[in-house]
Amino acid sequence: MAKKRFSLVASVSTDDPEAIRPVLERLVGKGSVTKVGESEFRIETELEGEDGKELNRSLLSELRRAEKKTRLRAEWTSGDTTERFFDYVLKKRTRKP
Repeated sequence: MAKKRFSLVASVSTDDPEAIRPVLERLVGKGSVTKVGESEFRIETELEGEDGKELNRSLLSELRRAEKKTRLRAEWTSGDTTERFFDYVLKKRTRKP
């Protein structure tokens, strides 16, 4: 399957922000990681992968290796399709006409 470019906007909340921040910065690369409040981060970046579900799963799995009680609300957009996830679960898929 061909790789696609995805735009990611996400909110990550955790019980241990100090453990998560270095992992986020490594995974996000050239994107931005902004601390919002005491235990939440907002991330914006672009990543390549086969589909949003696989990228979301791998991102959350990496974060949970650092801190088990990490929650991810993510919006992955590629072309005219946007997928919204809460943790591993796809909540909504929309396509622009």
